Amino acid sequence: MRLATGVAAVVLAMLAGFALGRAVTAPTSIGTQYAAGAPDHTHPPGTTPHVHGGGTDGGDGGAQVSGLSVSVGGYTLVPVQRQLPIGDQVDLRFQIVDADQRPVTAFDVVHDKPMHLIIARRDLTGYQHLHPTMAPDGTWSVPVRLAAAGIWRLYTDFTLRDSGGTPVALTLGVDLVVAGEYLPADLPAAADTAEVDDFTVRMRGVAQRGVVTPLLFEVSRAGQAPTLEPYLGAYGHLVALRDGDLGYLHVHPEAELVDGAVKFWLTAPSSGDYRLFLDFQVAGEVHTAEFTVTVD
Repeated sequence: MRLATGVAAVVLAMLAGFALGRAVTAPTSIGTQYAAGAPDHTHPPGTTPHVHGGGTDGGDGGAQVSGLSVSVGGYTLVPVQRQLPIGDQVDLRFQIVDADQRPVTAFDVVHDKPMHLIIARRDLTGYQHLHPTMAPDGTWSVPVRLAAAGIWRLYTDFTLRDSGGTPVALTLGVDLVVAGEYLPADLPAAADTAEVDDFTVRMRGVAQRGVVTPLLFEVSRAGQAPTLEPYLGAYGHLVALRDGDLGYLHVHPEAELVDGAVKFWLTAPSSGDYRLFLDFQVAGEVHTAEFTVTVD
C-alpha cells in the first residue's frame, strides 16, 4: 500500500509539472521570411466573427477585444520613434520582438498582406489603414502623415507562427505623440448612413452586447449601386474602435455579397459608443465610410 501511494504521488507530481510547464511556456518566433499560403478567414452565417488579435474583454458574452496591450504572449511591439512631427510625412518604423528580444521576421500573409497597420487619434478621428513593408532585419516601415496634434493609437494586426508551427494572430498597440495644441473633436452622433466622397453607405442591423448580430452595408452613388470590388481578399473590411479605451475589433465579411450588401457578423464586447470604419473598393480606389454606433 505504501509503495502504491508513493508511486501515485510521483505520477501526480510529474503531471502537474508538465501542465505548469505548458502553461508558462511562451511561444517564440520562427523563420526568416513571410510564410505565404496561410489559411484565410471566413464567416459562416451565425458564427462568432473573426477578430484579429484575440484576448477576451471580460464582459458579457466573452466577446473579443484587442489592441490594448503593447505586449501579448511574449511578443512586443517596439516602435523606433514614439513622437512624430505634425503634418509632415515621415517613415514610421517598428519591430515585433519575441520574449528573447529577437525581431520576428516570419509572418503569414493574411488578407493579402503580412501586416495590417491601423492608426487613429484618441478622439477617434484621422483613421488610416496602411500596409508597411519589412526589411530583412525585421524592421517594418511605412510613410505616415499625422495632420493634427494629440495622442494617436497605433495598432499592428498580424499572424506569425509559434515554435510548433501553429499560427498566432495578434494585435499589439502603442500610443504615438504629435506635439502641439490638442483640440479634440466631439464624437459624431449615431446614424445609420454615412457619406464618403460621392458615395452613400447605409448600415442595416443593430450591434448588441455579447450577442452575435448581422450588420449589412449597402453602397450607392447617385441612387445607383456601384460594382464593389474585392479589396484585400474581401468585399469590405470593418474596424470597430471603442470610445474611451480604443479597444479594437477587426471583422471580415461573408465571402459573397448578400443582395448587393457587404454582410458582417459582429459582437459588441460591452455597452458604450463605438466608431466603425468600413473600407470598400470601387474602380480600383479604396474609400472609408465612418459610423458611430451606441450599444446599450
